[in-house]
Amino acid sequence: MGHILITGADGYLGRQVAARLLRDTDDRLTLTVRTADPGRRAALADLLDDRRVDVVPADVRDADPFAAVDAAGVTTIVHAAAVTAFNVDAPTALAVNVEGTAKVAAFARRCPRLTRLLALSTLFAAGRRTGTVTETRHDDTAGFVNHYEWSKWAAERRLLTEADAAGLPLTVARLATIVAEDGTGTVGQYNAFHNTLKLFCYGLLSLMPGDPKTPLYLATAEFTARGLAHLARPDVPSGIYHLAPAPEEAAPLGELVDLAFDVFERDPGFRRRRLLRPAFCDIDGFRDLVEGTRGFGASPMRQALDSVSPFAEQMFLAKDFDSTRLRTAWPAAPATDTRRLVEATCTHLVTTRFGRRAP
Repeated sequence: MGHILITGADGYLGRQVAARLLRDTDDRLTLTVRTADPGRRAALADLLDDRRVDVVPADVRDADPFAAVDAAGVTTIVHAAAVTAFNVDAPTALAVNVEGTAKVAAFARRCPRLTRLLALSTLFAAGRRTGTVTETRHDDTAGFVNHYEWSKWAAERRLLTEADAAGLPLTVARLATIVAEDGTGTVGQYNAFHNTLKLFCYGLLSLMPGDPKTPLYLATAEFTARGLAHLARPDVPSGIYHLAPAPEEAAPLGELVDLAFDVFERDPGFRRRRLLRPAFCDIDGFRDLVEGTRGFGASPMRQALDSVSPFAEQMFLAKDFDSTRLRTAWPAAPATDTRRLVEATCTHLVTTRFGRRAP
């Protein structure tokens, strides 16, 4: 029986991966969480309801966050602790996503039985790259749209350098944007995708920065957790993987915006608002709009623009994320019907009034 350490297990995806690994393995799990509150730690253990689970406090910003974990028995590390907001500031991104990851690598070097260090990254680590993006290490020549993207790229670089030097069994999983729990469209955690749709639905945003042809790579938590559990297996080759839909399964931005409005327009309340579909604008026009609302204070318009602007430029940077290595390593990877997923997710959002009403 192995021993799996999961960092950031109190986060949305950390919990999903823990539940999947309990289902798929007989291993013991140590879950690290930021909170030192015994009640909240106990609640996480109760949620998973398995005697194989231990929950310990660990904040990757601490000097030695894993001092309470016995390195001698750890066979697998799944590093899920991160700040994932597009608008994260540079100091926080550095402290948590980069320096925190370096501390995970330092702990991994102290684990003599380690067979897999699985680090969760993001497709956005590609930054401003365009065209085909391969499952290989990136340099930083293209630059980045925000501090989040940079920090995940820098975390990858740290880990890959450590793996080369110390022979760590490293796998980097670059994840697609998770929009729903599964194919039903049920939303378990809201992110920039849902927040942007909410702005459209309530008439707070009438412009969409981006190229309508830019493909979007969207996934479910179920697909992602299953893939991570598979990549954590020691018999699966280590390396970099795009844990995402295949390029032919991605869907263009403009088509998905239209699909969202098709769903919105089925709702009588939305129809009464008589809102027009958003017009696409270029990045300079969007930046001018953002700059022109600087004096609006905390107005709904200002808040709407602030929520979109940290990732707006990416909507112009078309990428095709090659996932040949993933499909070879995980032949049973399920296909993603992006259009059906977005329709189901938007239906859930409208039915629940974006989480304010029970489904």
